[in-house]
Amino acid sequence: MKWVYLGAAIVSEVTAALSMQAAVGQPGWYALVVAGYLASFVLLIQVLRAGMAIGVAYGIWGASGVALTAVLAAVLFDQALTPVMLGGIAIIVAGVLLVEIGSQRSLAARGKAAI
Repeated sequence: MKWVYLGAAIVSEVTAALSMQAAVGQPGWYALVVAGYLASFVLLIQVLRAGMAIGVAYGIWGASGVALTAVLAAVLFDQALTPVMLGGIAIIVAGVLLVEIGSQRSLAARGKAAI
């Protein structure tokens, strides 16, 4: 269930971020900005309650949010998405994968030590 909560938190955060851009021209979008960020943090709390480590949850949430927001802003708002930016997104994804792999190895090592 923690992955469902995390996915929903990411979608909520990206929705809020994209709504900020929309609100520049139409202030009514600010309601979705507030609701999106509020929902995102409530869902992140659920992720932590479900047992995911904060470093992993926040890393995935933040990195996914940056990557999705950049890609969707290019699609929805015709903002730049340069090869350098795509390279940065790839580095972010690699970093999150390394944090997740490190977290899994740490859990496995703790499990072996407890036996």
